[in-house]
Amino acid sequence: MKSREAHLVELVDDAGQVLGEATVAAAHQSPGRLHRAFSVLLVAPDGRVLLQRRAAVKTRFPRRWANSCCGHPQPAESLAEAANRRLAEELGADPVTLTEVGVYLYYAEDPVTGRVEFEYDHVLRADVPADLTLRPDPDEVSELRWADPTRLMAEIDADPGTYAPWLGGVVSRLLRPTRPTGDAPAGTDLPSDPRADDASERSGGQ
Repeated sequence: MKSREAHLVELVDDAGQVLGEATVAAAHQSPGRLHRAFSVLLVAPDGRVLLQRRAAVKTRFPRRWANSCCGHPQPAESLAEAANRRLAEELGADPVTLTEVGVYLYYAEDPVTGRVEFEYDHVLRADVPADLTLRPDPDEVSELRWADPTRLMAEIDADPGTYAPWLGGVVSRLLRPTRPTGDAPAGTDLPSDPRADDASERSGGQ
């Protein structure tokens, strides 16, 4: 897992346009550099979403509950390819079909590790069967659970320190997806305005 700190990520502007590249480690050093990321939500037939509790060895927000899977596409890597790569690495999951339901631009500082998340985060949904087989890597994930997304939003509001700071924004995109423009790559949808309602989220979101 630690070797990924040397992987390259895309540095972007507020509109998601590529400005350059940096290593994962450099992009997350204070004060942070805005870069492309993705957050996957696996959704069961009953509408519940899979949450993972991040392992203690994570360099950013360890031991907090987060969405099903997170990561960064490497330069020139598609979101679908990157997300399915990380789903396999973190959860041992087979490839899934992904739909982009919005973009979440946020900034958050980890008070424990001193690292920074400053991300242009593509929120990706995958509908999965109730009997989904998962084999989580204990170096990535310490625990899994399914949660009702509406109830989860209330739980985040009541106890934000238990959850990753991006989770509220990610789940809100699932509950209120933005309208696709129709010009997305195959298998994904892009939001009509990914910067919508980001003003209140740039200080860390929910």
